[in-house]
Amino acid sequence: MEREKITSQYSQSSIEIEENKIKAFSRDSRTSYSFRVYDGVNVGIEYIQGKAEDEKGFAKARDNLSIGRPYKFSPETGSRRRDKTERTYTDKELMDIAREALEYLREHHPDYTFKGSVSADRNTMSMENSLGLDYSNTDYTVSANFSFKHKDSKDIDDGWFGLGQRTFEFSKFKDMADNYLTCFTEPAELPEELIIQKQYYEFLGKLNECLNAENMALGASLLSGKVGEKLFSDSFTLLHDVSDDETWNTPFFDGEGVVLPQDRYVYIENGVLLSGYADKRTADKYNVPHTGSAGFDLTDIPSNGNVNLRIKRSDKTVKELLGGRLTVVPIRAYGGGFNDKGEYVTPVQTAMLCDGERFIGRLPEFAVKGNMFDMFGKDLIGVGSDDPIFNDKQILMRMYYSK
Repeated sequence: MEREKITSQYSQSSIEIEENKIKAFSRDSRTSYSFRVYDGVNVGIEYIQGKAEDEKGFAKARDNLSIGRPYKFSPETGSRRRDKTERTYTDKELMDIAREALEYLREHHPDYTFKGSVSADRNTMSMENSLGLDYSNTDYTVSANFSFKHKDSKDIDDGWFGLGQRTFEFSKFKDMADNYLTCFTEPAELPEELIIQKQYYEFLGKLNECLNAENMALGASLLSGKVGEKLFSDSFTLLHDVSDDETWNTPFFDGEGVVLPQDRYVYIENGVLLSGYADKRTADKYNVPHTGSAGFDLTDIPSNGNVNLRIKRSDKTVKELLGGRLTVVPIRAYGGGFNDKGEYVTPVQTAMLCDGERFIGRLPEFAVKGNMFDMFGKDLIGVGSDDPIFNDKQILMRMYYSK
């Protein structure tokens, strides 16, 4: 029998802020283990939180073979350790960041009330087995997140901004706060051409669902039967990416210990659908490419769905892609989303007019609509090579006003 152990370690120090004051400090630390025993047909699993002894954990996993979780695949081999930590912060240093941030906000933006948090998070995921596999991935990040409310506003809050960094640069925080708040009360008019500028994660949810290879095989996906077809823009390449440059608190290996070449797998290239994502079970059951996409379920066998989707960046900056045009940046957009047909409709409660880098003024409420195939097809402008506004990659796409 082969044995395997997965260890998840998480710790956080966090400072809570309410009504422009530091309210509380908290520290959290959790360690979880998944002990696994494979007999070639089934796997026995024992999940333990807190302190655990290997021999006792494996003994209980061996006893749990009788439960009969079918898993016929052999464990992986390999050795690699990656630590993305740039520096760590003491609780005092973290408190100093929170105090400095609050002091700056109160002094330079006195018409606003702020709440939020400043936190430091450390995540380590490791996997080892009796075949010699020895993987470990660690990341350490500091985040400052604030919601804000203008003194004349009747809303609970007017919006939020925040950034995460591995080494906290206060200048980036100040620049972000100034950009959001300086022109927030300046009225602006909705442009005739609606170009949305946004971090693209929220737009990928439906596409993520559609790329599930099991859904595709069962005909339950909008992409079913379309492998090899050109469905999107020439400039649209979508991939799973856990490389050093792009990863953020994400291990380089999946829940089955699979590591992809160059830590990447391309699903859509230059608009052409190449494949969906599949773990070992899905690939074997439906005879589709195995893409190393097993999730980490410490209490059960791996399940399909571990994807870190990234859209390939353009070689142009956001402003270069715009060519002098203005964008609309949603700040608050609650309700709506994609339906089963891939149509997207969302009301936007708060948005800013932008030149691609700096906000110009606040826009009236509106609703936006689009279609998944158009948003990543004829209406896609691109993902900029730089990171203005959000300190993160962002997409530009044409969308349309909705009643």
